[in-house]
Amino acid sequence: MPNAIDAPVTLAGIARIAGVGRAAVSNWRRRHDSFPTPVGGTDASPQFSLADVEQWLHANGKIERIRLRERLWPLYEVLGDRAVMGAALAEAGRRLLAADGVDQAVPVQSSLPQEAARVVDETVDAARYEGGRETFDFLLSRWLDVHVRQVSTTPNQLGQLMVDIALAVRADGAGGRSTRTVVLDPACGVGGLLLAADEGMREHGAEADSAALVLLGTDVDPVLAALAAARLGFARACRGGVAAEIRAGDSLRADPQDAEQADIVVCNPPFNARDWGHEELATDPRWVYGLPPRTEPELAWIEHALARLASGGVAVLLLPPAVASRRAGRRIRSALLRTGVLRGVVALPAGAAQPHSVSLQLWILQAPSTAGGPVSGDGLFLLDAATSRGASRRAQSIDWPKLSGRVLDAVRAHSWSGGHRRGAKEHLPEGCVIIPVMDLLDEQTDLTPARHVPETAMEAQAKLHESWGRLDGLIDEVRSYSRSLAAIALSADDDVASTVTVSDLDRARALKLWQGQTLPSELLHRDALPDGAVPVVSVPDLILGVWPGSWLAAAEVQEGFSAGSLTVAEPGDVIVAGVERAYRVWVQEDTPMVLGPQLYALRPDPEILDPWFLAGCLRAPANARQAGSHTSSSARIDVRKLQVLQLSLAEQREYGAAFKELLALEEAFRSVAAVGEGIIRGLGDGLAGGKLRR
Repeated sequence: MPNAIDAPVTLAGIARIAGVGRAAVSNWRRRHDSFPTPVGGTDASPQFSLADVEQWLHANGKIERIRLRERLWPLYEVLGDRAVMGAALAEAGRRLLAADGVDQAVPVQSSLPQEAARVVDETVDAARYEGGRETFDFLLSRWLDVHVRQVSTTPNQLGQLMVDIALAVRADGAGGRSTRTVVLDPACGVGGLLLAADEGMREHGAEADSAALVLLGTDVDPVLAALAAARLGFARACRGGVAAEIRAGDSLRADPQDAEQADIVVCNPPFNARDWGHEELATDPRWVYGLPPRTEPELAWIEHALARLASGGVAVLLLPPAVASRRAGRRIRSALLRTGVLRGVVALPAGAAQPHSVSLQLWILQAPSTAGGPVSGDGLFLLDAATSRGASRRAQSIDWPKLSGRVLDAVRAHSWSGGHRRGAKEHLPEGCVIIPVMDLLDEQTDLTPARHVPETAMEAQAKLHESWGRLDGLIDEVRSYSRSLAAIALSADDDVASTVTVSDLDRARALKLWQGQTLPSELLHRDALPDGAVPVVSVPDLILGVWPGSWLAAAEVQEGFSAGSLTVAEPGDVIVAGVERAYRVWVQEDTPMVLGPQLYALRPDPEILDPWFLAGCLRAPANARQAGSHTSSSARIDVRKLQVLQLSLAEQREYGAAFKELLALEEAFRSVAAVGEGIIRGLGDGLAGGKLRR
């Protein structure tokens, strides 16, 4: 494969290639006159020649050389459309598998554009040097990262846990063992859960013969189905994998895999999909437990999974927590409890999967057995594992071995067959309870584990211990900032410092000023912020203290920015809320942000203005009062009238450092107050409950 492959690459792409953050690349571009000039894109998102970038990185000691697979990805990015990129990658996977003699029935992508077909050829050529599976996995990972909003995946550790739960329940319950096991994922995406099922079976040693395990998958998106087939094909080629059949189709409307019953169903169904076929499926025979309401698509997936299970089969579904408590689904939840097919609910820590800010749940279901059906006399198994980690929102921060061990220990301690051999309450781990069905059948039928699982004394003590530790750290921060800021001596000189307005700075091109715009409500998403999405901030969000309260997909932001219908603040911009009631000024860091009306982005020229100095001057209360209209609590502030000190750049940076420390001190004070309130509540509850240790 020639080394002269060239393609446009963004700042984010350069950062990935060099293994640094985007801010570092921006600094290189600002500090080095020799940095390549853009060949396309926009001012906010410039594009550079990959060949020029590689030459510059090598000449400046940033990287030895760009690997062939890194060179491939910009070629896929040029294709632009998500479906075309995915179809090209799936076709490349099919050809690589065929070259290795593996027939995985990956659909042929016959309608690829000419440019996409060329990228497929380049990929196949590069794989001769980089390895077929390695190249495919690398490109698939990049594709998933870019399209994280449109394509939801299940972390491998979570998928393995779901499979292990299904195997444990099936082995202990009515399902027993058979010589052949069929595993189904009716919304398989790119096949992550099916791969976990293959690995789980191998680890348990139950399916030494690959013919004894059959993997079935369906996805409504033909591109995802083709990618899943390719992934499973590479797994098969690598370790003599099992029979797998992936089909494109809508499992709810017209299931293409309905010819065979499954022993195990594992699924991470799409959340909040209102157009799931409520009207056309109103008389569907699968709705044994009631017709799912239009607003409860997750219940439709639950009933579909039960309909596809063989006698005694087990299903484990990953669901949002609202499914356990929404009023519209109470009737079906009650039916699932009365019939005994709903066996357990496990609450996971926030961050276990997308959306990362939500504590998702695993629902464990078991189809009635021809031998008499599952016994529900022990009630519903509830486990609250949401306290198994800290408050970070990233899945990488979860201690997966600890979490999986805790969940599996509790699952294995319970007798799913209904006997009392191991199911007595005194033998269950802490954080796990068995609630009689009749105790749950009330006006709400709320199955949220946290409502029924009492916090253990150990957990309460651990929370207090963690809070005291955080408080100590915050107090140390306050002391550190206080010492530094207390050393600042304010001048006693009454002379008025020379200032200049934002309007004057804008005219002098020392900064650029943009005003936020009305946001397209039809594109706004108000659920948890997924990775890769662009947060949106509005004045109401600031007033309510819930910002960012919504988000937009990255592709939608790029399209809106190019059309001039969206205002996007970039890292390093100073953002001002132009309303007295919600007046705030901050330097945007880390990620871009879309601004709503009455919000302003000021982008200072770094050779003239220090952003922290600018923000510090603008956020002074006296400055806001001077520029405000004072007509009402919702009075606006004329951002152009805000005053900025006239200082040299060196002096600005000194002031900027002090402003930055002052803001950090303010945040530390707020955190101290929040942690202190939590300590008072927790310690007060413990003392009131007679928990004082003497």
